[in-house]
Amino acid sequence: MPTRAGHPPTNARIPSARRNALLALAAAALAVPLVTAPAEAVPVPPRTGFETGAGTRWTGLREEQSFLAAVDRDSDRVRVDRIGTTEQGRPLRLVRIGDRRAAATVLLICSQHGDEPAGREACLTTVRDLAYARDPATRAFLSRTNVLVVPTANPDGRAADTRGNSDGVDINRDHLALRTAEARAVAAVVRDRRPDVVYDLHEYGATPPYYDKDLFVLWPRNLNTSTGVHGESRTLADRYVRPAAAEAGYGSGVYGIWTDPVTGDPIKQTAGDGQERILRNTSGIKHAVGLLVESRVDAMDDAEKDDPALNRRRRVDSQLTALGGLSEFVDGRRGRIGAATAASRAEGFRDRGPVYLGGADNQAPEPDRVLQDPPCGYRLTREQFDEVGDELALHGVASRRDGDGAYVPMRQSARKLIPLLLDGRATYHLTNGQADTAC
Repeated sequence: MPTRAGHPPTNARIPSARRNALLALAAAALAVPLVTAPAEAVPVPPRTGFETGAGTRWTGLREEQSFLAAVDRDSDRVRVDRIGTTEQGRPLRLVRIGDRRAAATVLLICSQHGDEPAGREACLTTVRDLAYARDPATRAFLSRTNVLVVPTANPDGRAADTRGNSDGVDINRDHLALRTAEARAVAAVVRDRRPDVVYDLHEYGATPPYYDKDLFVLWPRNLNTSTGVHGESRTLADRYVRPAAAEAGYGSGVYGIWTDPVTGDPIKQTAGDGQERILRNTSGIKHAVGLLVESRVDAMDDAEKDDPALNRRRRVDSQLTALGGLSEFVDGRRGRIGAATAASRAEGFRDRGPVYLGGADNQAPEPDRVLQDPPCGYRLTREQFDEVGDELALHGVASRRDGDGAYVPMRQSARKLIPLLLDGRATYHLTNGQADTAC
């Protein structure tokens, strides 16, 4: 965030002579500690396996454990907690940096897909840089901001270098059903810590010449995201992250949209819809400003093909550059962000307006996918509640006993989420509750 390791962009748009000089600087930056101070005043900051190898390899899980333990030990502004355990027994960790009482809370989710490691490296570097920073700007930022980081959201997948977890489940398609330990841990953090911003770091495979930017971004497209939260998410993407990328020499675009290489006009959409089970959309429905950020895995030029370390450093640096845009957004618009998330949380208590079972901000829903007059609540049998009660609680959905079963009223903060969970017409519903229309 305000302080970070700077690794210059290394794509083909930089003239070769300047690129070679920048690469030398990048290698030098990786070879020395980021913070220098008298030994008696400041502990030597730890370095990731990625840094010690100058990008020749990714940080191992045991290295991550030692790295976080050192940061936790050395910095009184950091706390590392275990928030879950994977199917294979690996810990899921949450790092907190800054003031837990701060008005603004930012949550970074890193490496949901185990074979997309660049965002994870950027997150680990950011944790360290924030923990050891001594400059006034970073200290002021942390006094006003509670930064939460899940450095490895899919440890089993990272160990196996697979997209899914050890059961082959794509965690980023499980933020509604919450069948995996990984998604359940994230849901509990969102429920309990109420982040104002949820920032999700990924990587993608390019399809030249239509889909090959250094960095792609996307906000919550789900139509149940409140107007204010949706607007701030677009602002984060368009006015902060993408300009930060451009300033560093990186090209950027909108995730899932192929564009004409000559005119830049959109050709077709191949991903990035409004389905509610994806984290960027689930987070928007849960009142958090959100952004998905994807760095390009494929080599940009022959130099990167010949030197995989060069490719890895560019991928990590593009993520760090985007995180710089995020920190500027949080610091510059914290009042507007707080107002948007607070209004979104309060909206459900008014119990007015439609709920959308389909569509997106760039795709009108079919008429039968809109609940123009949603029910007052949903009744669940005892068997249904036994099956989904834990998931409702993890989502922060309030319910009460109703005879042998339970009743879930719509008049609550999670109003727009409830039909997506309990209405049989919703695509990814958990159970088919009985709609109560006798308001």
